[in-house]
Amino acid sequence: MSSFSIYPAIDMRAGKCVRLLQGDYRKETVYGDSPYDMAKAFVDQGSEWIHMVDLDGAKIGRRINDQYVLQVAQNLKVKVQIGGGIRTEEDVAYYVENGVDRVILGSAAVSNPLFVKKMLKTYREKIAIGIDAKDGYVAIEGWLNTSSVKAIDLGVELANAGAETFIFTDIATDGMLSGPNIEAVVEFASITGKNVIASGGVSSIEDLKALRLFANKGVSGAIVGKALYTNQFSVSEAICGVNAI
Repeated sequence: MSSFSIYPAIDMRAGKCVRLLQGDYRKETVYGDSPYDMAKAFVDQGSEWIHMVDLDGAKIGRRINDQYVLQVAQNLKVKVQIGGGIRTEEDVAYYVENGVDRVILGSAAVSNPLFVKKMLKTYREKIAIGIDAKDGYVAIEGWLNTSSVKAIDLGVELANAGAETFIFTDIATDGMLSGPNIEAVVEFASITGKNVIASGGVSSIEDLKALRLFANKGVSGAIVGKALYTNQFSVSEAICGVNAI
């Protein structure tokens, strides 16, 4: 079976580790004061990747919590992917040149597709496309608005432009511990023919195992957030669980 990775999520707001319920900035829970310490805990449990999100950046449209991203990327033996507020080539270069393994472009894929296509051509596998879907349409600007662009259509367009990795989030399930929208994730992977990391709704190791079954169809990993912070399971338990298949 194809490889499948666990991506513990560290969402940052004002330098703290937080979770938002369905992307709502008014529904925030703080889980830690140090993104670095949180990342180190995940790495100590065997994590090979850390998924970081600059929530302030996503809302404002520029880098805000980047110092914490670089602290993790430069001081821990782990791969880091970062999203949130990345709107310019300078932003992309800043992260790539300072040790970040993958830069996630989300809202810009809708608002500035020419820029995103240029970044795909320039940085190739260092770029991931974040597709946040609500009722099949792409949500933008930190999920504050829904566009008129269908998630599948955007995925196909960017796959044709060179995107190899997508992060597909179903907003309806994010932070709800209700189980991922496996059908939507698998459909997205099948139609684009690219690697897709599932995000949103993972509440149990069984959810991860269910996603892992579709690794040979392009589902290459899962981002896990609230389930880790509410002690539904640990990173080490998740890794052991999916590797047992």
